[in-house]
Amino acid sequence: MQVNPICKAPSLKIDIVCKTMKIAILSQQKSLYSTRRLMEAGEERGHDMHVIDYLRCYMNITAHKPKVIYQGEALEGYKAIIPRIGASKTFYGTAVVRQFEVMDVFSANESQAISRSRDKLRCLQILSQKGIGLPVTGFAHSSKDIDGLIESVGGAPLVIKLLEGTQGIGVVLAETHQAAKSVIEAFRGLDANILVQEFIKEAGGMDIRCFVVGDRVIAAMKRQGAPGEFRSNIHRGGSAAKIKLTPEERSTALRAAKAMGLRVAGVDLLRSNHGPVVMEVNSSPGLEGIEAATELDVAGKIIEFLEKSAGPGKNRDRIKY
Repeated sequence: MQVNPICKAPSLKIDIVCKTMKIAILSQQKSLYSTRRLMEAGEERGHDMHVIDYLRCYMNITAHKPKVIYQGEALEGYKAIIPRIGASKTFYGTAVVRQFEVMDVFSANESQAISRSRDKLRCLQILSQKGIGLPVTGFAHSSKDIDGLIESVGGAPLVIKLLEGTQGIGVVLAETHQAAKSVIEAFRGLDANILVQEFIKEAGGMDIRCFVVGDRVIAAMKRQGAPGEFRSNIHRGGSAAKIKLTPEERSTALRAAKAMGLRVAGVDLLRSNHGPVVMEVNSSPGLEGIEAATELDVAGKIIEFLEKSAGPGKNRDRIKY
């Protein structure tokens, strides 16, 4: 066993002894903040860190010695991977993660859990089945059912979301029944799949990002939308600040991540009149906003989790949905 005596856990204020691991970060760009921070955190703890562009990987699928090949060489000796899969590259990215799982490499998030969380409709249906608080949500196919769909979520104002949208893109607030009907007809005319949700007015354009690692919420921030903007995404001009969670909010975030089978997750909540409701569960949450708002070493917590959890036979996604 190779021992690294310099590994440290800053939050414990004492040195700990841990095994040096070879860890791959599956990311398209080394320069991205989240990728750089994970590299730094792993190297600071003495690990052999590598950034692998998963779109440049190809796979040898065989019963005897399955391989992931990158730049002409088989990737061998890795103990863990950290998937940072772009939403638009989910299909191929999860195939690469799955191949590592076939090779018995521990993944911070497993392929099935990533796919499960990326399907917004499937995600909401699973959360609903688990009794986790959600905005009232409607889904339909035929444009002939629009009036009933709108009424099923309590009428206007309401929020219309493209199932494939990210970072607030494809999210529309419809103030009136006629506006909602026009937007839904337009989206369906383009054969786009949409969700219709009740508008949580009391949230005031603010949501909460809970960062879950393992079985703990390690950090949380509130995101406030820009003036006149109901979407709180930082990419759309929103601001972020540290926030203290209520016990119910903390429990909701943990239950949502567990329902998806995610070990590392960003759970987005709204504070409604009937308690916290989950808007989204993100399998590749960004680190820049949460680390800046909380001044916590979130990347280090992810590496620490891998140290405690990685090992043969540890990929065990058994959720049936």
